[in-house]
Amino acid sequence: MKQKEIVMACICDYASQMRGKGYWTDKPDKAIAGGVGLAPTNLMITTFGEIVNTPWGAKGDILMVPDMETKVTLDLDKDKSREHFVLCDLKNLDGSAWECCPRDWLKRGLYVLNNEFGLSLKSAFEHEFHYSGASKKLGNAYGLDAMRLQGEFANTLMNALEVNGVNPEMFMPEYGEQQYEVTCSASMGLESADRAIKLREITRSVARHFGHKATFSPIMGMGKTGNGVHIHYSLVDAKGNANSYNPELLGSIDRELASFTAGILRAMPEFIALTASSVISYERLKPNRWSATYNNLADKDREASIRICPLPKIDGINPSERFNLEFRASDASANPYMVLASLVWSGISGLREELTLPQIIQDDPSSLTKEEQKALRVKRLPQSLDEALTYLEESKMMKSSMGDAFHQAYLIHKRSELSLLEGLSDEEIVNKYAQCY
Repeated sequence: MKQKEIVMACICDYASQMRGKGYWTDKPDKAIAGGVGLAPTNLMITTFGEIVNTPWGAKGDILMVPDMETKVTLDLDKDKSREHFVLCDLKNLDGSAWECCPRDWLKRGLYVLNNEFGLSLKSAFEHEFHYSGASKKLGNAYGLDAMRLQGEFANTLMNALEVNGVNPEMFMPEYGEQQYEVTCSASMGLESADRAIKLREITRSVARHFGHKATFSPIMGMGKTGNGVHIHYSLVDAKGNANSYNPELLGSIDRELASFTAGILRAMPEFIALTASSVISYERLKPNRWSATYNNLADKDREASIRICPLPKIDGINPSERFNLEFRASDASANPYMVLASLVWSGISGLREELTLPQIIQDDPSSLTKEEQKALRVKRLPQSLDEALTYLEESKMMKSSMGDAFHQAYLIHKRSELSLLEGLSDEEIVNKYAQCY
């Protein structure tokens, strides 16, 4: 007898964990029309699975309403049922958007970007992770043999991503032991964040299919190689044309993208708690870790917070179609909707004020004097989650775009996470996060 299958209606919560409820795949219309009930306090579950504090308590009800265009189906084992999940919007009982929904915060930002400036965001996420099924071998960084040692995982993963509309481009061995990276083609607006969530969950599922684990934790050990998430972005005009490249201007960055990026650079210390969202994220954000340390813009520098990506100078290649910038101060502890929303709303503030780019910094920002840093608008990023949360709490721009309730709920959520780590050693904290991500 052929069994019916279950689809999980899921949200990506404040801890960037997928949580939800299952319903029969042969009754999707009912779930779409009526939504799936959820208590608001479910959003306050920390990454460690505990609720410490909540603004809502046991009160209230909201709905998870599936967006069926995001549905994922994984058919990895012919002898077992397929896996299905779908991403959801959080709505009030009357069908209006819930004020604390991460997906809606991004939607609102994308709407304002388009409505006020006639622009759309084009972006792509790059994910690094560790795969426990890869055999270890000394000296295998970026190696061909590292591809051999992961077995059939890569081919299975790339095909699963492709059939589910994630559009993967590359799979590659990374610097760390058992570390790999997947890149995807760019997509417009909300779809980019949807793809990022799909990629993480499909990768985890394929790893489990082979009896192993894919871990996206920001670091795997004190002083060891970490896993970042890099977001490549550019702007597109109302006609769908690239609107980012101008070889006559600073960094070849067109005026609107320049103002957008200047807004991001200015606000970065205020929103870093949303893009580097765990305690151990700040072990990565240190000098000489190939990660972001200051809110600086640089050309082809992988320690800049925003990197101007190189363009091949080859006949037949249109630079305006390929030109993009890369935001590097993020990891998979962060909700992809909230990462993109942070960039979009900060970029909007830059566009509204017609900000200009600071000077491109070719040297290590830490080598500059305080006076030089001030003149170049360069600031050291927060060095702990606690410090980053203070910046976020005091940010009028982030509070205004998020809304008071959402802003406060996230602060409560993350400070709850901090409280659960009190008294633990660094290695114990690293291990807890590795179990969760």
